[in-house]
This record gives sequence, structure tokens and C-alpha cells, in this order.
Amino acid sequence: MTIGRASRFDPTLAQSRIRSLRAGLALAVLSVVPACADVVVGVAVPRSGAYVSVGEQVLRGVEAAARDANAKGGLDGQPIRLDVQDDACDSNTATAVANHFVRSDVGLVVGHVCSNASLAASEIYSQNGIAMITAASVSARLTDRGLPTIFRVCGRDDDQARLSAIVLAERFRDRKIALLQDLTPAARALATATKDNLNRIGINEALLSAFSPSDADDAALADRLKAAGIEVAYYGGDAAEMGRLVRISAERGFRPQWFGTSAIATPDFAKIAGGASNGVLMTFYLDPSRQPAAAEVVKAFKAEGGDPTGSTIYGYAALQALVAAANFAHTQDPRRIAATLHAERFDLVLGTVGFDGKGDVTAQGYVLYVWKDGVFTPAPK
Repeated sequence: MTIGRASRFDPTLAQSRIRSLRAGLALAVLSVVPACADVVVGVAVPRSGAYVSVGEQVLRGVEAAARDANAKGGLDGQPIRLDVQDDACDSNTATAVANHFVRSDVGLVVGHVCSNASLAASEIYSQNGIAMITAASVSARLTDRGLPTIFRVCGRDDDQARLSAIVLAERFRDRKIALLQDLTPAARALATATKDNLNRIGINEALLSAFSPSDADDAALADRLKAAGIEVAYYGGDAAEMGRLVRISAERGFRPQWFGTSAIATPDFAKIAGGASNGVLMTFYLDPSRQPAAAEVVKAFKAEGGDPTGSTIYGYAALQALVAAANFAHTQDPRRIAATLHAERFDLVLGTVGFDGKGDVTAQGYVLYVWKDGVFTPAPK
């Protein structure tokens, strides 16, 4: 080993090396200190399948609520970022979406739209302490299980069925009534519950029918209803199916009083049914787009050329409720947010509302509407 001569000390070079070392240490510290982190909120809606239009309504509302919340400081002081997933209104896909949110450490979810999807996914959310709030799933079973982190801002199908039965009894007591369903879980549940409520009032339907929707089946059903002298036809299916059935029936000279549910509260129904949609009755939640509490939000939608009808404002309310509870409790913890939703009342686009022990919103329930010229408005009493 050779020992060389000692290098002469250079103070200028030493100072330069010290400055470089300090800069490197500063960068290292910055690399481990996180920037202002986003709060990721999962959004599960159908972006494919039969209920795309409802999914688009909910998503528009959620996006607007996130934008407005971020303009006011976000959720517990952090900006909101949305993780939007397509569940196609399918139970298995919804389960996969729920597991995606679990793996991604998402603690707050707005979703799902269809009840079968919400029922499947909510088990996973509950097991993992994720707070889920739906803008459109109406199945009573969703909240009747009492899962502490599961909520909805929309109504329940048993309440909808009771109103449907009351309307049928009060307005069409002496008419021949048909109760129809298309074999889907939601339509079957609504038709069964409406039948039970109607029968308890003392009125029996003239015809109860389940069918597989298609152009041929719709035509055959229309002919069958016409031959039976049906005057009022209640149907719990979605907008596309009911729109086609109403249109085909009219083309075949059968024009009963049609009666639909919240599933047809989308412009798609009128587009598909055409002029035959005029006069169709429908039960749907109280339309918050007509209420004072939603006036500013509705104004903003219209200023941007948007249509805040249908489930749009309910999508807005779903995220708005999560943000309100988080900011009230100064927390991002989903279990604490859920407990706050149960315990407090909040000023939302739905008005001043709370959530009961099951997770159901305390806002006004269903209202009767009538379609005319492509839009639905409250039906005259």
C-alpha cells in the first residue's frame, strides 16, 4: 500500500461541498414528507348496461359536489379526488369494485345505483369499515340489516309501493288493473309489494304477469292486456324496457293508463316511448331540483348547460352528506363519519336532514309525477 502526500486544504472547495451536502439532505427530507394528500372518494355507478343514464345522472351530481366542496376547502381540509368505477349494475362486478376500493384504502364510497349491486357490495364495505352512501338504491333490505356504515339519500321501495297502491286505490278503484314485472329483482320486489299493499286496501288486480322483455314479448303482452280489457297497467321495470312497452302498445292500439316507478325517471324513457309517454304516471322521490335548498346548485348546472333532473341532485346530496359529516367531526375516519351521519342533521340540497338508525335519510319520501312533452312534473291532485 502506497501512502501519498496529504492534499492541501481548500476552504472554497470545502464550503461548496458543504452546501451541496445540505441541499441533498433537504431534498431527502422533502421526499419523505408527503404533500397535501387528496382524500379519495370511491364512486360506483353503471357506465355500461341498461342503467347507464341513471349512472350518468348520479356521477354528474357527485362531480359537481366534489368541485363545490373543493372550492370551500375540501373534506376535513384536504382536496377530494374521485375514483370512478363501473359496476354495470351487476352484483359480481359490484363485488369486484368493492374489493378494489378495499385494496386502494378508499374509506368513503358514493354508490351503488342498482339495489342488487348495493346489497352485494355493502357487505364488503361493512366488514372493512367503509362508509357507503347510495343515491338511488331503493331496496328496503339494504338498510334493514342495520349495517352501521351504510346509508342512502333516496327513498325505500316499500314506501314507493305503499304510495303506488294508494294512488291505484284512490284514482282507479273501479278500473281493471294489471301488475307487471320483467323478472328482474327490482321489478319483482316492487310489483309484489304493490300487490300486497293494494290487496290489504281491499282491491284485487285483474291480472298479474311476469315476462321477458323483447319486441316480440312486448307486442304479445300488449295484445294480451288489450284482450283482457286492462285499463291501468303498473310496471316496475327500467326506462328502456317500459319505454319500449309503452310505445309498442300504442302502435298496436292499446293505450291504458300506464304507471311506472322511479326506474323511469330519466329522459331516456320519453325518448324511447315517444308521444305515448304523455300522461304516464310515475312515483319518484321528491324532486329536490325544485326546492329552495337546491336553488344555487340547480342554477349552476343550468348555467353550464346541464340538466339537474332525475338522480343528479341525489348524487350531489350523497357526497355532500359525507363531506358535511367529515367537516363537522373534523375527521377523515369513515367510522367516525358514519357515526356523525347517524347523530347529526345537515343542511343539504335535500333540505335539513339526518339519517335514522338504519341509515335511511329523513327527507320527504315519494311523490306522484306525470310525463308530458318529454319531462315529468308533479301530478295534479
